[in-house]
Amino acid sequence: MLGFIARRLAMGALLAFTVVTGMYFFLLKTGMDPARGALGLYASEAQVETKRQQLGLDRPVTQQYLEWLGHALRGDLGQSTSGNAQVLDLLITRLPVTVSLALGAVLVAATFGIALGLLAAIRPGTFDRILQVVMVLGFSLPNFWVAILLALFFAVRLRWFPATGYVQFGDSPARWLSSIVLPVTALAIGSIAAIAQQLRNSVISVYSQDYVRTLRSRGLPARTILLTHVLRNASPPALTMLSLQFIAAMSGAAIVERVFGLQGLGAVAINASADSDIQVLMGLLLFTVLIVVVVNLLVDILYAALNPKVRS
Repeated sequence: MLGFIARRLAMGALLAFTVVTGMYFFLLKTGMDPARGALGLYASEAQVETKRQQLGLDRPVTQQYLEWLGHALRGDLGQSTSGNAQVLDLLITRLPVTVSLALGAVLVAATFGIALGLLAAIRPGTFDRILQVVMVLGFSLPNFWVAILLALFFAVRLRWFPATGYVQFGDSPARWLSSIVLPVTALAIGSIAAIAQQLRNSVISVYSQDYVRTLRSRGLPARTILLTHVLRNASPPALTMLSLQFIAAMSGAAIVERVFGLQGLGAVAINASADSDIQVLMGLLLFTVLIVVVVNLLVDILYAALNPKVRS
């Protein structure tokens, strides 16, 4: 198992290096001008050129990248070019908002998705067809549209939850929960449909295998067959889908945060893009890639525990 984890860590490090390197050169080649973004549209060309020199943007791109990479490896992500904030401090401050939404959405999606997927698999017929329609609707609803509807109905009309704002868990757990219910729900609906559909298909596929029919012929209870044998072999694809939905929730949080006025990583990404703040964008990208690598590693470990053949 240790060798398996080491190989996955090496692959994750290679992925992170490749993505970060490619994105750094891409951003600088797209015409983004951090100096212009820092000074504003009305700054003169002379002022912008002076700012470029101060930021070191007049040097070769490779030299800029190697300097950034060296600082990043030491935990220094630099300073925002559109403000005085340290990038690492800015991201750490905003990270809890986005992670709360993404983790909450995945937990909700896993709970309801697994339940609906199992029900659809073990109750074929009308019930399964109804769930199939519901799943298709869940797939087709955009996060931002669901977020707007939830805000209008539950926050504006019924006033059950706040329409905007985020409360830290340490300040008030109850208010923290109330502040994330609607955005988490908006993110979770599509994920519930995806997980339920994947688990349903996997369970039906496993039920059709010969060893399950053999277990039935031996008189084993249906509950024992499902929980002990079928679910174990049907879980790996669902775990993969779960990790994909967490990544999707992290990216989809940007739009949902905008709807509910939450200051998370999504707001940071939007503001940094508008200001051509490459330092913040690169720090955000590095954070995102590391989160993806860690999530995939955890899923791979669970997958290997369920199916030892994948370790080889």
